[in-house]
Amino acid sequence: MHAILNRIRRGALLAEALAALVLSSALIALFPFRRVAAMAAKGRKDARPASASRAFDIGWAVAGWGRRVPWHAMCFQQGLAAQMMLRRRCLASALYYGARREVDGVLVAHIWVRSAHVDVIGCEGSEAYGLLAVFSAAD
Repeated sequence: MHAILNRIRRGALLAEALAALVLSSALIALFPFRRVAAMAAKGRKDARPASASRAFDIGWAVAGWGRRVPWHAMCFQQGLAAQMMLRRRCLASALYYGARREVDGVLVAHIWVRSAHVDVIGCEGSEAYGLLAVFSAAD
């Protein structure tokens, strides 16, 4: 019985992650960055940090769909989707926006999400990026 409940929970999490990824992709396509960033910075006063397991599950579900959807779901779409899922659970999060220069001079941007000191999505290699902005949904 426990295994069946876990499968149902995992399926529900995957369905929510897909919906959040579709919504975040639509928001990014339809609205200017300034407006999407303002949405990302909205939070709840009663938000609390996510546990490592909850953060991992959300990151896993969003990243899994990010590799499988028929459109190019980049770090911005995935980060915004993960942040929406955290906010829905009243969990604090911050969306980090950074940039770095490649060897050939090309500027590359990246977005990652953390809840307190817990990595949620996109955090691998984030230390190579200079931090430009933080959109915190914790307050």
